[in-house]
Amino acid sequence: MPRLQRFLLHLLLVISVLALLLTLLSLLTAQVWWLKVLDFPRFQLLLTHLAVLLGLAGLLGLGRRQRQATRRTVLVLAGLGAGIQLYFLLPYLPLAPRPVPDATPAEAADTTARLRLLEANVLQKNTRADLLLARVAEQQPDLVLALETDQGWVNALRPLRRTYPYVIELPRPNTYGMVLYARLPLENPQVHTFQEPNVPTISTGVRLPNGRLVRLYAVHPTPPVPSRHPTSLGTPDLALLQVGQQVQQNPGPALVLGDFNDVSWSHTTRMFEASGELHNVRLGRGLFSTFDARVWLMRWPLDHLFVTKQFRVSRLERLPDIGSDHFPLLAELVLVD
Repeated sequence: MPRLQRFLLHLLLVISVLALLLTLLSLLTAQVWWLKVLDFPRFQLLLTHLAVLLGLAGLLGLGRRQRQATRRTVLVLAGLGAGIQLYFLLPYLPLAPRPVPDATPAEAADTTARLRLLEANVLQKNTRADLLLARVAEQQPDLVLALETDQGWVNALRPLRRTYPYVIELPRPNTYGMVLYARLPLENPQVHTFQEPNVPTISTGVRLPNGRLVRLYAVHPTPPVPSRHPTSLGTPDLALLQVGQQVQQNPGPALVLGDFNDVSWSHTTRMFEASGELHNVRLGRGLFSTFDARVWLMRWPLDHLFVTKQFRVSRLERLPDIGSDHFPLLAELVLVD
């Protein structure tokens, strides 16, 4: 038994060292793809640190008090790692402050100022367009943004044109196509290529029933994978930073919606918020992890909604599976200022 306890203690030591090393490396902001990837699994690393602490407590419960130095080392390493990860994750707990307040019942009841959005990365090779169409029929959003849409997906979603007369369709075979369907008028729509020639970003005005104009930016920047998108490393998420600049230069209510291919606590996304113009609707409400829909252990929030100060949130929800590797994200906003 003592030999097994020693083995388990040293195993906990090795795990705590490796987990803390990954945690510390994730704090670096160098534009190296594997360092950026370490920003993603903060929740998983937190669970690892907590599991080490739980295992250490179990060994202490067996009653042996030998190798105190090793035990203290494991405690310090795992405690430090857990503290670092909690620093990034605690702002998403429901008890944390909400930069975007909840709508009051009176504000939520004003349908003329309400904007309901459904965003979904459909996974280009997914063939279950019927599931997405069913979610749209259930939720009745004002705008539907679908990403990774090739021509086959555009054809499959054509039934939406009957109830969504304002349409922007940008099919692409490279997994960066996007389509936007709207019940509300779209004004002065533009297509930008901030990062790569075949990776579009949509900007358009949306006219609410009360006559107010909201600026919508639909984004899907490339991930930091050098084999497929080497340019995404030289200038970090240029599309997001360019959109942030446009929001600053054009005062008024605006929102940014899409698959960022990045988590909301990353250095780049926090730079996106740094001007104070845009705020993450997740903060104070939960993680709402939308990827990977197929593997719980590899799940983190990649699909995002950022809004300016004029908005309030009356609903935020991750919708059920549509056959994609992403869950759809549904949000209901109210324009109050």
